[in-house]
Amino acid sequence: MSAADGRGLALKPVYTAADLDGLQHLGTLPGEAPFVRGPHRSMYAGKPWTIRQYAGFADATASNLAFRQALAQGAQGLSVAFDLPTHRGYDSDHPLAQADVGMAGVAIDSVEDMKRLFDGIALDRVSVSMTMSGAVLPVLAAFLVTAEEAGVPLEQLSGTIQNDILKEYMVRNTWIFAPGPSMRICADVVAYLSRHVPRFNGMSISGYHFQEAGADPVLELALTLANGQEYVRHIGERGLDVDAFCARLSFFFGVGKDFFIEIAKLRAARLLWCEIVRGLGGTTDRATTLRTHCQTSGWSLTAKQPDNNIVRTTVEAMAAVFGGTQSLHTNAYDEALALPSVHSARLARDTQLILQHEMGLCGVADPWAGSYMMESLTAQMAQEVRAVMAEIAAAGGVLAAIESGWVHERIHRAAVATQADIDEGRRVIVGVNRYQAAADEAPSCREIDGRQVRAQQGERLASLRASRDHAAVSRALRALTDAARSGEENLLALTMNAIRCRATIGECTQALEPVWPRHAMAPRYARQAYGVALHDSPAWEAAREQVHALAARLGRPPRILIAKLGQDGHDRGARAVAAALSDAGFAVTLGPLFQSPEDAAAMAVHGRVDAVGASSLAGAHLALLPRLIDGLRARRLEALVFAGGVIPASHARRLRGQGVSAIFGPGVTMAAIVMEIAGALLGDAGKAIVNSRRHGQPMVGQK
Repeated sequence: MSAADGRGLALKPVYTAADLDGLQHLGTLPGEAPFVRGPHRSMYAGKPWTIRQYAGFADATASNLAFRQALAQGAQGLSVAFDLPTHRGYDSDHPLAQADVGMAGVAIDSVEDMKRLFDGIALDRVSVSMTMSGAVLPVLAAFLVTAEEAGVPLEQLSGTIQNDILKEYMVRNTWIFAPGPSMRICADVVAYLSRHVPRFNGMSISGYHFQEAGADPVLELALTLANGQEYVRHIGERGLDVDAFCARLSFFFGVGKDFFIEIAKLRAARLLWCEIVRGLGGTTDRATTLRTHCQTSGWSLTAKQPDNNIVRTTVEAMAAVFGGTQSLHTNAYDEALALPSVHSARLARDTQLILQHEMGLCGVADPWAGSYMMESLTAQMAQEVRAVMAEIAAAGGVLAAIESGWVHERIHRAAVATQADIDEGRRVIVGVNRYQAAADEAPSCREIDGRQVRAQQGERLASLRASRDHAAVSRALRALTDAARSGEENLLALTMNAIRCRATIGECTQALEPVWPRHAMAPRYARQAYGVALHDSPAWEAAREQVHALAARLGRPPRILIAKLGQDGHDRGARAVAAALSDAGFAVTLGPLFQSPEDAAAMAVHGRVDAVGASSLAGAHLALLPRLIDGLRARRLEALVFAGGVIPASHARRLRGQGVSAIFGPGVTMAAIVMEIAGALLGDAGKAIVNSRRHGQPMVGQK
């Protein structure tokens, strides 16, 4: 297997006609079951794929301007990125959410924000996709009420709501409630939309986040289809028609750098979904056809030599097109550094326009049909995915596989193994681990003033609460609580009533919490997973020796807390670093998701740690890391603080000035991270820590 191949499949050097022997899916046309060659007969010759760029930042007014510009410049649909507090069902003035307001998406606190977001946009003519699962009830309700109050009949709305809660428990982690009640919410959303908003897709089942978290294409597809199968079964048990539900269902896949394998993945996805839906009682072509949106890989983008990302994204986009996607988002080349700039966002969109209008890709439906390699690879992909789905079924199904940790373990170990391959150069990343150039000047990045966005949202919330009918809001929220308890009324319909009364996103979420408390998941990482994959690496051995020297000076293993601060649930990097540090000889505590800086500082004191490593991927580092440092100082704990993630160079300089010892961006090897942390604790900066902790002596301020 070459370094460019997916872990689950191996490419042969040469394919022949013999590789087509016995393949059952050959000989069909696009638009014909099992839809391997595409869901529509003419494919892009009839209508090119939809250019649907995912966007949203700061407040609704700023995002509205970006949406209008995108539509004027060639975008054919909108895809809304909400900020993390909105995803987690918090209003912008909630104490746990304020650092993340507007940083990685648009802040939506009420229907008034949603109205500003879509001001001047014809909702009866523009398709709108919304990435929202955890707080799907109030966010979707706000969108529907916005259309209602603009005079747009709900029957004319088109678009998609993600509403895919199972993948949140597996990787993305923007859940709010436990799986049981969350599945009821999913079903209520589907039921309401099918009756009242028939052109709106009630669910988009995502595989993209599995790939971003570390899954290879086989595992990504298997988990996605297993989730889809679970949703169809659950909807069927609710008495909803399988054909009607599946006819309004869509999917969302990541497209990475394994060019041929990604094409085969999308072709196999349609083949397998047709099998699955028929097995669950689906009969119509519309129900058994898999329709998908795709997004180029965010994880494949590099902070070093970022211009190279333009090439990566273009080739990934071509794989999505050759695979037959219905819509596509192309990532901006600077996303490994910060939020995309205006220039990079336009270039990302223009990449698709060039592919549509200049490269001739739209003229032929499924040009790979009949290829010895592609048809064989498609069948092999389907066979491997069936095997993984059988493992999931044997483990008790999707929910049992989540509860047991099976899914987390599979994805995490795959991510750690991939990181080891990159660190050792077995998987080549141009400009990172081979063919490095002199340091480029960092491109200009979009800056979000989080303090200004928080202040504006706070003022709007205060004004909203002062002007509404408080009795009407209380009655509407109480009805929502009662319905959660009784299980009788549709939760989306009742949430719309509350939103019409000007209840906020956070208040609608809080109304459900007396019945369904916020869910929590124990953090996990794998020991003896990273180090064993390095095969006697000199750099890794040197890093381990540095840790052993530190342990000898302390009289025990050095202790470190890996913390995820704020509302960012992306934990691939944090878990991989925890695994590597553990294998190098550190005693590692992995903190829970969604910690406040103060809670992380208290955990650091309780664990008597020597260092704290904070992961930052959502832009809130300037607000959160100083609070962590202040919390440690207030508790008189001398511990070094390190940070990793997507942190612009200008921010890194500020954080170092505020007490962060080192910052690790994308592309830094695990050996370098281990060496830096252990070296800092052995050096001048760590002397006080080492002296106070040697042989387990009590820390300053501790009994």
